[in-house]
Amino acid sequence: MRNSPFFLPYQSAWIRDKSRIKLIEKSRQIGMSWATAYALVRRHWDPRNTRDSWVSSRDELQAKLFIGDCKKFADVLDIAAREHTGADFVEGADSRSLEFSNGTRIWSLSSSPDAQAGKRGTRVLDEFALHPDPELLYSVAYPGTTWGGNLEIISTHRGKDNFFNKLVEEARFGGNPKNISLHRVTLADALDQGFLKKLKESLGEGHEVFHMDEAEYFDHVKNSCADSESFLQEYMCEPSDDSSAFVPYEAVERCIYAHGEDWRSISSPDNPAYLGVDVGRSRDLSVFWLLEKSADIFFTRDIKVFRNTPFSEQEAVLFDFMRNPNLRRAAIDQSGLGRQFAERAAERYGAGRVEGISFTAASKEELAYPLRRSFEDARIRIPDDPEVRADIRSVKRESNSFGGVRFRAERSPDGHADRFWALALALWAGRASSRNAEVELVEKRQTGFVW
Repeated sequence: MRNSPFFLPYQSAWIRDKSRIKLIEKSRQIGMSWATAYALVRRHWDPRNTRDSWVSSRDELQAKLFIGDCKKFADVLDIAAREHTGADFVEGADSRSLEFSNGTRIWSLSSSPDAQAGKRGTRVLDEFALHPDPELLYSVAYPGTTWGGNLEIISTHRGKDNFFNKLVEEARFGGNPKNISLHRVTLADALDQGFLKKLKESLGEGHEVFHMDEAEYFDHVKNSCADSESFLQEYMCEPSDDSSAFVPYEAVERCIYAHGEDWRSISSPDNPAYLGVDVGRSRDLSVFWLLEKSADIFFTRDIKVFRNTPFSEQEAVLFDFMRNPNLRRAAIDQSGLGRQFAERAAERYGAGRVEGISFTAASKEELAYPLRRSFEDARIRIPDDPEVRADIRSVKRESNSFGGVRFRAERSPDGHADRFWALALALWAGRASSRNAEVELVEKRQTGFVW
């Protein structure tokens, strides 16, 4: 294993580590879940093993994919077992579990911490930091190893305040009271240990990365990320600092649609829809963000992004949205270039359905704080998109010397937090519509005209 041609050195180190609790902070897509699946199958190969293993990932689908990797390794070992002993190594398999001849199983679990309760044996917590409540998951999973078994935690980071990072810092700087065996593999580490060669073997000569060297591939990944914060966190094991961001990481993660969920489908034709439009032309993006309100949750149903697009084409897109009979209200950025855009829409569809908003320090504050509260209260849903996440995280709140507040975002090749403001405008449109409905109800009660 130490000089295995099949696994890279960082994978072999993880596979060899038999510590009761081990944790790895890692770059994305460097083969750690794959190596973990192999190690787990080898453990169940041992006839002396009597304990089941339980695998939990960010969602149930991801856990089932992990079981699929386990099955591939088990099939190879099963052939070897029949050749040497004449007996089967694998007794049976389905999408949720894999059974071995010694009577043990590898099981996939849902991401709910409750699924961990009452189960004994090894725990694998994959993409740990992406769970809605990592601390609760750890608290419920750990006792399951009391009667034997290991606890393996694998994840990229999700902010400095995430419980995953607290475990890392406790192990590295806090005396390691839990006796965690800590591993760390950045993209740079993986490249130094031969990752790119393995990747090229898998992708083949026709792929764009085939003729890149390690430095070129590193820059390719970095430049493909939504922003530098995303690259450092996703690939270099440097958790984002929530102290500077206006919307906390944890709040954003709680509001992301589940993996594989069809977020563009309207849940009911009776639900109202609201549109926010942040208008740009050359330097910034134009973003159209559509929300559907169901009960007290605002669900993202469409996002359209334009760069260097003539206003006539953008106006045609706006009018397509406005023809939707469920679209109750649109809030449009009418600062600078957007003024004519908002005025023409109001003339065509009425001021009751179209509201132009000029971006000032005061109006941005009125837009930004309700959006943050919606994230903190989990009353909004957004797609799992790195550019969306980066835009929302890019907004910083600063105080000036006169005690005022301003919202700042670094300008990047992908705009200037334009998705954040389009979403804030859409939410404003929905909240404004609700406020108007409340006023109408009060007036009806006062005049006696209540149905």
